[in-house]
Amino acid sequence: MSFATKEGTFGYLKQFPKYAKDFYRFNGDFFISSLGLGTFRKEPYREENYVVNYKDSVKMAILNGVNLIDTAINYRYQVSEEEIGEALSELFEEGRASREQIVITSKAGFLPLEFPFPENPYEWIDENVVKSGLATKEEIVIDQHCLSPKYLRWSVEKSLKNLGLETLDIMFLHNPETQLGYVDYETLLKRIEEAFKLFEKMVEEGKIKSYGIATWNGFLYEDTHKEYISLGDIVAIAQKVGGEKHHFKYVQSPFNLGKPEAYNFNNQKGPDGRYYTLVQAVNGYGLQLMASSSLLQLNLFKAKFSDKVGEALGTSDFNDVTSALQFARSGGAVSALFGAVDPDHVEENLTLAYLPSASRDSMDSLTTGNMNAI
Repeated sequence: MSFATKEGTFGYLKQFPKYAKDFYRFNGDFFISSLGLGTFRKEPYREENYVVNYKDSVKMAILNGVNLIDTAINYRYQVSEEEIGEALSELFEEGRASREQIVITSKAGFLPLEFPFPENPYEWIDENVVKSGLATKEEIVIDQHCLSPKYLRWSVEKSLKNLGLETLDIMFLHNPETQLGYVDYETLLKRIEEAFKLFEKMVEEGKIKSYGIATWNGFLYEDTHKEYISLGDIVAIAQKVGGEKHHFKYVQSPFNLGKPEAYNFNNQKGPDGRYYTLVQAVNGYGLQLMASSSLLQLNLFKAKFSDKVGEALGTSDFNDVTSALQFARSGGAVSALFGAVDPDHVEENLTLAYLPSASRDSMDSLTTGNMNAI
């Protein structure tokens, strides 16, 4: 098999019998660890982001119970995907892991450029995207984002090459709300419809197994905000394009102690037309949520957490990072993503694998009203 399977991921989790029973979750297609490794680095132009290497962290994660690896073609200008590909290739060749055990996700939408940095990014875009016929200049927004079907196909196929894979388990359309303010909402929905048509075709071709949308604030804003996206509108597009058996299955959105709106802000209409939280709406439509930015790019740790956080989450004996990850994976997401370049940090974070998730009452105590949890 060239993708994650139920049998493969079940065999994988059996290697870790001492982990808490709910550390792995079955989503109907495969068993997935409730913590996933992300490979985003902020401030992409900083040279230090290219000296570090995620390969050892990816290997540490997979060998110690994390079977979800998340990336995007534009992360570190394709370098993150390439390093994941190196790690996977080595693990597979050594017989220490198999493709069927590991869930790999990537994203398409942003123009990735490439490393080493092109001297003139605008020339790179013109040569590699416009003159190559992947998109017109009008389809490229603020010189960084493009939803042209030809460009998206190139992006998916380039990601597969970078990763050394035949099939991606999940392909996310990356931050489509980036285009709002430059195109109107109806135009964006039409572009998403064309993207979904492409993704359904690529499912048929065996290049992806399912797809979703990854946003930053698009699903979290109030519905009057110019960058708001209605989940109901997106599901309607998926049904129009792919029928009742469409392959739009996932939403990725930030969820953390400093940004808990997915859990406590009723801004998305469910199938019944009433407003719900994003977590509830995702469940109502039969989709699954992945929590991104679980540590808020480390901005959560400018001060020590209140004692009540650890008490509520059952993590009083551990550090604030463990508490933050416990919160992120306990709010209804199938998995919560964290970034770690240092393999030792991956190992430290997996202390959480031995603990059960926090209860709903505990989560409510940290997200209800105006309580300042941290």
